[in-house]
Amino acid sequence: MLKALRRALGGFVTVDYGPKPPERSGNTEPGRDPHIWSETVDRAQKEQLVDELGQIFESSGVVVVAHYAGLTVADMQDLRARASEAGGAVRVAKNRLAKIALEGKPCESIGDYLSGMTVLTYSEDPVAAAKVAEDFAKENKKFEILGGAMGENALDRAGVTAVSKMPSRDELIASIVGCIGAPASNIAGAIGAPASNIASILSTIEDKAAA
Repeated sequence: MLKALRRALGGFVTVDYGPKPPERSGNTEPGRDPHIWSETVDRAQKEQLVDELGQIFESSGVVVVAHYAGLTVADMQDLRARASEAGGAVRVAKNRLAKIALEGKPCESIGDYLSGMTVLTYSEDPVAAAKVAEDFAKENKKFEILGGAMGENALDRAGVTAVSKMPSRDELIASIVGCIGAPASNIAGAIGAPASNIASILSTIEDKAAA
């Protein structure tokens, strides 16, 4: 039949086979509208990021916020390496998502610093991340510390500097252990840290002694 039509029309005929099925892109799931699928994946990724940031804000002893515009990839790698060596970490995240993750967290006050190109330096140790950030800022003028939080305590720029000068958790433990058997006044002088940290440190010493 088709051949006969072609002969009758001189070999020229256009046959409509119906619309072509949409091409599948790399981020499209079979059987789904590509736009809906993309939005679903994007939303899931954002929810995961908010959850990860929320865990960081919940568990960190100190969080430092800084601007990093102008730093090179090598600079950022250096910062990450320093933080890792000190038991901390570095995270660059979208400010809007970070603010959502901060809701209801002890360090919610740092949301005021989340504007522009910001990077978070954080650690479970209530001092380590501040030390890393301060030392890095001294060598990299483009790394501008804005402030941070030590638990529920908001820190301005001067506050971060003050925290960075405190002994770290490990240094405190070493100082206290070295003073065991000495007068209480000597131990108190060696601590030189907020009272909120002392109970945790003494508990660590007891655990090490029992081990």
